[in-house]
Order: sequence, then C-alpha cells, then structure tokens
Amino acid sequence: MTPIRRLLRPLPLVLLLAGCQHDRLQETEASLLAANEQAGHAFGPEISAEDFAAHIKVVASDEFGGRQPGSDGETKTTEYLREQFQRLGLEPGNGNSYFQTVPMVETRADTSTSKMTIKLGDQSMPLSFGEQMVLSTRTGQAEVKVSDSPLVFVGYGVNAPEAGWNDYAGVDVKGKTVVMLINDPGFHNNDATLFQGRRMTYYGRWTYKFEEAARQGAAAAIIIHDTAGAAYGWDVVKNSWSGSQFDLPAAEEPGPRLPLQGWITGQVASKLFSQVGLDVMALRDAAGKRGFKAVPLGNAKLDAELFNTISQSQSRNVVARLRGTKYPDEAIVYSAHWDHLGTHSNEPGDNIYNGAIDNATGVAGVLEIAEQFTVQDPKPERSIVFLFVTLEESGLLGSAYYAAHPLVPLANTVAVVNIDAMPVVGLTRDLVVVGLGNSELEDVLRPITDRQKRVLTEESAPEKGQFFRSDHFSFAKAGVPALYAKGGVDHIEKGREYGIAVTDDYTAKRYHKSADNFDPEWDLRGIVQDLNALYGVGNVLSTNRAWPNYREGNAFKAVRDASRAKAE
Repeated sequence: MTPIRRLLRPLPLVLLLAGCQHDRLQETEASLLAANEQAGHAFGPEISAEDFAAHIKVVASDEFGGRQPGSDGETKTTEYLREQFQRLGLEPGNGNSYFQTVPMVETRADTSTSKMTIKLGDQSMPLSFGEQMVLSTRTGQAEVKVSDSPLVFVGYGVNAPEAGWNDYAGVDVKGKTVVMLINDPGFHNNDATLFQGRRMTYYGRWTYKFEEAARQGAAAAIIIHDTAGAAYGWDVVKNSWSGSQFDLPAAEEPGPRLPLQGWITGQVASKLFSQVGLDVMALRDAAGKRGFKAVPLGNAKLDAELFNTISQSQSRNVVARLRGTKYPDEAIVYSAHWDHLGTHSNEPGDNIYNGAIDNATGVAGVLEIAEQFTVQDPKPERSIVFLFVTLEESGLLGSAYYAAHPLVPLANTVAVVNIDAMPVVGLTRDLVVVGLGNSELEDVLRPITDRQKRVLTEESAPEKGQFFRSDHFSFAKAGVPALYAKGGVDHIEKGREYGIAVTDDYTAKRYHKSADNFDPEWDLRGIVQDLNALYGVGNVLSTNRAWPNYREGNAFKAVRDASRAKAE
C-alpha cells in the first residue's frame, strides 16, 4: 500500500487557534515549505528509505562543502536542521532557540613552513608534513617551537593504577618528547590478560595518550602509526590532521594540554629506532609485557617548529525537544554529529569531503526517528531530545560541551542513543552493539530485535575502540547509559563475507576521504530496519518509569549511581 505523503505537517493546535499570531503562522508555513523545497522531497511520517535518502542528498551535497565547522557549510547545515525541526513541529531545545553555541579555537597549521627534524648527533632526519608526520598544538599559540628535546620511548604511554600498569614509572619526561604506540598493551601481543586484550579501552585511544603525556609534563608527544593498531591507514591521519584543528577554549576544558602533539609513520619509526641501534618490533613486543621500562632513544632529539593561524569563533549544536506528557523534565536523547572534514582547497580533483556515510547517515537517521515520534500514539510521557552536535571529528567537542552544559540535567537523562556512520549493507541477521555488555539498554533493545528475527552482536573489530570514538562517549563519562548500535554484516541473502567486504571496502576507500559520497544505488532496507529498532528503544523508555544503568563492573556505573542518588 502506497503511503500518503505530505508536504506540511499539521501545525500545533495552539498556533491554529491564536489569531493574534497570524504573522508567526505565515512565517512558520514559509519555513516548512522552504525545508521541503530544499530537500526537493515531500516527507512522510514513517521511517522510509526515500525520506532517509532525501536528507542525505542535501547535507552530503557539494553545496554544503563537507560541513566543516565555522564554514559556510556549517551555516547551511544547521539552518537545514532547524528548518526540519520546525517542519516537524518540534519545540526549540535551548529556551526559544534551536541552537546551542559552542565556543571553539581553530588552529590551522602552515604545512609548508612547519617543520619536524629528528637530530642524531651530527646527522638529521627531516620529515615532510603529511607524508611522514603530522603536528598540532592544543595551546592556541600561533608559533610553537621545541628544540633539542630528548626522545624517550614510553611503550603504550599508559598509566593505569587500577591495572597495575605505568609506562612512565621511573622516568622523568619533563621537557622531553615521548614516543609511543597506538592501542593498548594487550593488543599487538594478542594477550587477553592485559587490559581487554584486542578490545581497545580508553587507554588505547590517541586522545588519552596525549592527555597523559601532558600530565607527565612532556614537551611533545608522538604516536607511531600502524594500520592494525589504529584501525585505519595513514591517509586517515593525514586527512584528519592536515586541515583545521578545533578545540574548546581552555576555560571550558582546563586539563593539561601539550604544546606539541602528532604522529609519525611506521616507516619513519623503524628508521629512527634503527639509527640508534634499537629494533622497533622488539621494543613493541617488550612494551606489551609487564615490567616494561621506558627506553631513551639514544642521542635522538626533536627539533620542531609549528606555525599556525589561530582564530577564536563559535560553532553550533542543534537541538529540539518533543515535550513529554507526564514527565517532561526527564529525557531520552537521540544524537548524531553533523560535521565532517570540509573542503581541502590545496588538493587537486575532488577535494570536498562530503561525509555521506560519516555522518549524513546519522543526521538523516535522527530526523527520521524524530518524525516517527511526532506521530506516536500515545504520545511519549518522557521528553525526547534530538541533538545534532558539532566538532565530533575534532575530538567529540560538541558533545563534550553539551555534557558540560546539558539542556536537560544529565541525572534526569534516561539514556542517549547515538547514530554515527551507519553501514549500508542491506538486510542483515544481526545488529551490532558497540561495547556489547556495557549497559542495561541492551535489555530494552533485544526484544525489539528478537521480533525482527535478528541477534545482537559485538563489533567485529573491538581493537578499533569504537565505543570511545563517537559522541555517546561524552555522555557515558558522565554516567548516562549510552547505546551505540548500527547495522550488522550477516546479509540475509549474500552472507557474512559479503557484509564484511562491504564495510571493509568503505573503510579502505571512503572513510575520511573525498569518496564518501551518496550513492543512489544504495540498498537502504537494512537501515530502515536499524532505525525502527533504535526508535523502538526510545519508544519503550518514553512510556515507562525504567532507569537503565551500566552493568556491574563497568567504570561508568558508579558515576551514574551517584548522579541518580542526588537526583532522587
């Protein structure tokens, strides 16, 4: 049966009755028409592949320029989202505004004049920006210089007292440059007894490693890239670090910051270690065993000059609310990041990083779920918040800002359901829950997927640390139960190998590359099924009094217990 499509949703009754607000009514109608005209599509209330695709065609178009924060593409993106919220009749989520201003510091390195050289006595090893190394700073300084800084290999750069592990034990790195491996101590040696073996913990993330190096007083920190440990190739590092880097002002995030941080390729590391009489692979093996001690890299010293253009500006989260009928001060949050990597003007050919999968799919998914909630009957008893955050690609900054300045108290936030980079595989027998086993939200999701005749599975490559790489993590650190789920790989017609091949192909050829474009040939049946499952979680939580929590043994449970105890 063909669904009845609509150009405009019915306006709230209060507006229809308020004749004195005639001008506002006309403005709203005009805004709704503009929203549909921009998409070139008449949307229906149900979650559908057609509506999903229509949103992606807009936000992942060349016109939006890759949605870089602070660009014209941001304005176009956030205005489009506001117009869609208005079309749906959702109220502003921040007082009378759909926007939450996020202060940001933009640092753009001059890659032609910035230099990094490793000195080895009378010899030197100059490295090229982008091809062999990348550098940045979190200090907001236009010029950063590090001279004659001794290099020290600190293994994985982890200080975890609860695990009895400290790569900095017995070494003073103040004023020195620490060189370290990506991922956790148990990863490369495949040792399940260390941390979580091949499943990445937060200690394995590059963000943590730089934070810890700053706490230790290092002058600079360099991570050795390897594709297996990072779970992405050097091109991803190069593309992500060669353009503008964004940060929250120090006042918003007052923790220690490194003057200089960056990556080198595995080839550079091998050459460096060899020059000082060391074997990088042997040291990697040693670093994955208890008792490892930091190793000075002979007479190697770092000279680096980083020249930046610094600007302070603002970006915007976009937020709307569907007010609950009984418990409006309690909320379920659906989140997705709207930003991507923008346009790389210095690159030939297609230099627009459109981010169709990452994360126009998440944007379209949240809009589709929002529309489904507007026609839900009975209406949600708890509020539903729809949150599009900025600066995810710069370290989850938009969601970090929201978590520090929540528009619904985090203690009263029932859960966050995050959508990021939905895989386009088709119908599958599985639904992947990233970090499966973390929280009781899986108990809400499982009956829904049971009805879909699907099973919940963990991510196929836990070493990628996906749970720490998207915006739900900002909520999780504050104790809010988080669900990050996406389509599986076990295709119902073509099998598991086909699904793995599709996702691997995306990672290798399109992830954080200009080739991440919308494809009209996509099979979106699985995405519709995924979105219905994620909508179902909020539907259940919005009509009962449950307060899901993290499971026993999870690091975030104590935070949640404390916040709920205060709220009650």
